[in-house]
Amino acid sequence: MAEPPAKRPKIVRGEDDYLPGNIVEIELRNFMTFDYLKCKPCSRLNLVIGPNGSGKSSVVCAIALGLGGDPSLLGRATSVGAYVKRGEDNGYIKISLRGETVEEHIIITRKISTQNNSEWLFNGKAVPKKEILAVTQRFNIQVNNLTQFLPQDRVCEFAKLTPVQLLKETEKAVGDPQLPIQHDALIQKSNDLKIIERSLERNGETLDQLKSLNAEQEKDVKRVRQREALLEKAKVMKKKLPWLKYDMKKAEYMKAKELENEAKNKLNEAARTLNDFKEPIEKQKRDKVALEAKCKKVGSLISDNAKRRLEIMEKETQLEVQAQGKYKEIQDLRKQEASRQQRILRAKEELAAAESELKNLTAYEPPTAEISKLRASILEIEDSERNMRQRKSDQERTLGQLKMSLQHCLDRLKDMESTKSKLLHALKNSGTEKIYEAYQWLQEHRSALNKEVYGPVLLEVNVSDRDHASYLEGHISYYMWKSFITQDSGDRDFLVKNLRPFDVPVLNFVGKSGHKEPIHLPEKLRALGIYSRLDQVFDAPDAVKEVMINQFGLEYSYIGTAETDQKADEVSKLGVLDFWTPDNHYRWSRSRYGNHVSGSVEPVGRSRLLLCGSDAGEIERLRSRKKDLEDRISDLEESLKPLQSDIRQIEDEASKLRKQREDIVNTINHHNRKKQEMVHRVDQRKKKLASLQEEDDLDTIVKKLADQAAGFNAERYKCALRVKELLGDAFSYKRSFADKHMASIEFDAKIREMEISLKEHEKFALQASLHLEYCKKEVEDHRRQLAAAKEQAESVTVITPELEKAFLEMPTTVEELEAAIQDNISQANSILFLNPNILAEYEDRQRQIEAIARKHEADKRELTRCLAEINALKEYWLPTLRNIVSQINETFGRNFEEMAVAGEVSLDEHGSDFDQYGILIKVKFRQAGQLQVLSAHHQSGGERSVSTILYLVSLQDLTNCPFRVVDEINQGMDPINERKMFQQLVRSASQPNTPQCFLLTPKLLPDLEYSEACSILNIMNGPWIEQPSKVWSSGGCWRSVTGLASTSRC
Repeated sequence: MAEPPAKRPKIVRGEDDYLPGNIVEIELRNFMTFDYLKCKPCSRLNLVIGPNGSGKSSVVCAIALGLGGDPSLLGRATSVGAYVKRGEDNGYIKISLRGETVEEHIIITRKISTQNNSEWLFNGKAVPKKEILAVTQRFNIQVNNLTQFLPQDRVCEFAKLTPVQLLKETEKAVGDPQLPIQHDALIQKSNDLKIIERSLERNGETLDQLKSLNAEQEKDVKRVRQREALLEKAKVMKKKLPWLKYDMKKAEYMKAKELENEAKNKLNEAARTLNDFKEPIEKQKRDKVALEAKCKKVGSLISDNAKRRLEIMEKETQLEVQAQGKYKEIQDLRKQEASRQQRILRAKEELAAAESELKNLTAYEPPTAEISKLRASILEIEDSERNMRQRKSDQERTLGQLKMSLQHCLDRLKDMESTKSKLLHALKNSGTEKIYEAYQWLQEHRSALNKEVYGPVLLEVNVSDRDHASYLEGHISYYMWKSFITQDSGDRDFLVKNLRPFDVPVLNFVGKSGHKEPIHLPEKLRALGIYSRLDQVFDAPDAVKEVMINQFGLEYSYIGTAETDQKADEVSKLGVLDFWTPDNHYRWSRSRYGNHVSGSVEPVGRSRLLLCGSDAGEIERLRSRKKDLEDRISDLEESLKPLQSDIRQIEDEASKLRKQREDIVNTINHHNRKKQEMVHRVDQRKKKLASLQEEDDLDTIVKKLADQAAGFNAERYKCALRVKELLGDAFSYKRSFADKHMASIEFDAKIREMEISLKEHEKFALQASLHLEYCKKEVEDHRRQLAAAKEQAESVTVITPELEKAFLEMPTTVEELEAAIQDNISQANSILFLNPNILAEYEDRQRQIEAIARKHEADKRELTRCLAEINALKEYWLPTLRNIVSQINETFGRNFEEMAVAGEVSLDEHGSDFDQYGILIKVKFRQAGQLQVLSAHHQSGGERSVSTILYLVSLQDLTNCPFRVVDEINQGMDPINERKMFQQLVRSASQPNTPQCFLLTPKLLPDLEYSEACSILNIMNGPWIEQPSKVWSSGGCWRSVTGLASTSRC
């Protein structure tokens, strides 16, 4: 067993008579009733005296709050700001404690304000509260323990303490500091012990029941296991069956593989034989090719020879024709010489006639003035026409641009209409089945409406931001998106009547739509991340927007950022009861009955409707632009018609003037041309006459032609000699060609014979190849069957060494194995039992038995361990506690005897129920009565006060706390008991190591006995108290104090 922890060392009083942790000085500023207070209590009994309301309890509150206490333990205000003096904003509490030595100064300061803020200082340095609590714990200062600190407003609570609570408070106040820790550990371990005992009892009963049930079902389970063994054996046999089939397929595969190898060998043999036959054939073919090349070369020489002979013969023929031509020219010249003189005479006559005609030609003067006038008129008309055509071109260009703009507008409108189809489709998918029909009906009947009708609303609304679309769709009810909005009551009635079959709402807008000024958000909202309002983030026709705002209060719903999520509570305090952030939708509502405010936070859902489409306002603008463009195009086309008519008229006038000018020009050209033709005719006839006169004489020409003919005949002779030489060469070439051609024919015969033999061997090789292919196909088929059989077998089971050993004991053929499987299944089916789940239930119970048995054993070990720990703790805790209670009882009884009454303190033990242990205070204030437990039901208030103070006095010698505070405990006591109680306090305070004590009371009885251990602290409060208090604090006599007081009154 572990040794008990050492006790807290006894505190020894120092030379200054103070114990470590005693309060040396208290300083207050603006605290409760005090503007300023500074007092120095003594080290023993401090009697704090003063009239009611002067501030005695304020000192108690200052000690508690200044040493880290919570305002709630005082029984007064629950917030520290309520302890600041009324009319002031802040104050402080400064408490000086005696350290371990005289030199050690511990000054704890707590600054408080009306905003419930606290600032802690340790020796003038700002520190967190936990360091202050560490100091109080170091000196065992427990301001929350009623046995150490009993304020006025909690005196009655001490009498209400149950024995169990009184024991816990006493353990904390006196004796070993490990006692309350050990007590809590014993309580926890006793609770654990009870849980373990209940678990042991419950598990034991369950274990017995399960074992009994399993014992009853042993025979049935044995038969079930026998049946399962047979089925398992059949199952194992079934696992072998696919492997047997696999073995059969494997044997077939090996046989096919052997056939394939034989076919392959035959094919190789045939290939070798074929190669032996092919080699001579190839040699013969190569020789034949060489011979044919020689034949071809000789044939080429023969062809060249024939070609050269043909060319020479053609040249000879041409020379013959040329010689004959020269002879014919000689004959023709001799015939033409007779007519040459006649042609010269005729040429002279024709020249004279032409010169006479040119001389007799009349002169022509062109009308130059008329041509100039026509040219000016034509230029003027052309300028006018050019201007008109420029105007027409400009208008046509403008018209073309307008038509292009119109086409672009139509294309864009078509795209937007397609977007409308998407929106209509989204509405249809969301539940409005006939929205297409309703929209189509509206388009067809727009001409029958008085004013513009909008709808469905989803088509009219445009939101550019995806987040804003989600907010808007989440805020507005679904019925609005499929609604149609009219601006005339007649239109509304017309639509309601006709759209009823389509199940769409019709709303009528009767207000005036107008432009709203943009919102101006306060800086406070902007600082919290609010940047817009829900009615500002979308575009729609004015009537549609007004209906949406009026129906759903969009102007009261704000939009914020992620920062707004963090400051949602601050937003609601500024009066914003509905706002959106990227993640959440916040809403607050006020009850119309109790005016209570309740809030809700919902996650933001993504938009399903608005993001399917685009800008409805853009469609409206495109329609308006389309109409404007069509009107402008129509106006331009109308203005072009008269312009075109004017251009045609001017063109006709210009054409007439050009025709007149052309006629005059043609006349001038005709005269000029006629004169030029006459001059040209004269020149030609002069040249002809000169040519006839310049011709050579006949003899010279004849001689020249005869020489040329003789030259041609000499060339013909040379050609004949060359043909003779070529004929000799051709004969030798043809003889060589005939020899080589015969040799080639012999090669052909030999090759044909060898190829016939080769084809027979090729046929045999082809048969071998086909047989090999067949064998390969068979092998592949068997391989696939083998792979399928193996896959099937492996899907059934994988052969392990144990399974292979079991397979050896089974039949080796498929038929025998199938028969054995059927026998085992038949035997298994012959075993019958009523409950088919009996084995599962048995094994499940067996597992439960094993698990519960393990848990049972673990609980037993835990029970033993827990008992050992409880006994180890109890062996130290209970004797120590009994000893402490015995000492308290001895002192408490002696104190009561001195007051001529009786009392005792006892430990109320409850075995192992450590949470029921308590301290019983029994008192008797009357001789005839019996000792009764202290309670509000049996004793008066004064009797309870006497019992309380005497119990606290009884703790003096045992308490290791530095001071104790009791506030107005003597209220309700009769004078006799109060005097006896005071004597007990004085005597107790005079003991060497008793803690510092503060007793607060508004009065003291006369003629009480005081000792050197007593110190009286008078608390006065009033308008004339400041100067006397200074004299009193400086040590002046009472007479001087009263004298000052009298003077101040005067």
